[in-house]
Amino acid sequence: MSAPLRWMFARLSRGVVLKREMPLEHGGARICLSPEASLKFWRRDSRRYDPGLMALAKELVRPGAVVWDIGANVGLFALAAAFAAGSEGQVVAVEADPWVAGLLGRSAERLPPSHAPITVVQAAVCDRSGRAGLAISSRSRAANHLAEVQGSPLAGRASRVESVSCLAFDDLLLSHPGPSVLKIDVESAEVLVLRGAGKVLKLQPIVLCEVECGNVAAVSDALHRQGYELFDAEETARPRRRISAATFNTLAIPGGAMSETLRVAP
Repeated sequence: MSAPLRWMFARLSRGVVLKREMPLEHGGARICLSPEASLKFWRRDSRRYDPGLMALAKELVRPGAVVWDIGANVGLFALAAAFAAGSEGQVVAVEADPWVAGLLGRSAERLPPSHAPITVVQAAVCDRSGRAGLAISSRSRAANHLAEVQGSPLAGRASRVESVSCLAFDDLLLSHPGPSVLKIDVESAEVLVLRGAGKVLKLQPIVLCEVECGNVAAVSDALHRQGYELFDAEETARPRRRISAATFNTLAIPGGAMSETLRVAP
């Protein structure tokens, strides 16, 4: 899409809320979306939104699992995980953007009883609790990022900075059960998140983490020190092969706890 056309569609998307349905293989629940979060949501076919991410939820989440989705955006992973976890599971979806978190809350209210309940927490997550600046991307609210980090190159310039609540990652354990599956997508703030996650990582959840190139060394070190082995989440071949350093979509599995279901190479 050309830059002028993208700019036009971005302007048309402001404040628009659409109602769609998740793909049937991921439960078919109704979901509230906005193309202001991502222009792909103008499409009616939800199977095209982020099939790789939803497939990972199906692969990693088992019935009864507790799933934390940090940087949930509109909730594609959270809803797919809620279906995979089933009625005995729990999902905690954390989203810093108040407007997007509101959309996710509306989706969570409409879940069928076959899904795990989703608790929506409107906050940024980093290495401290308090307040933080959230840079609202002019291109896509999916690229919003903490003002103290540079953010993704795809974010473009910030239209404004909003003050939002900020939680140290471990503080989530004060009010929520620890995760068995943890997804992190925080637009370049993953080092700050992991810095505040010592207690969470000691629980040894499976971790799915988006990693910006400038954070590869720090994220790799943080996960290795907690006993994790790293894999490329986007690798299509099975079994997966271990990698020495984090990649853009990193799958981290606790060492010595290789699941046959994940088909990890020995």
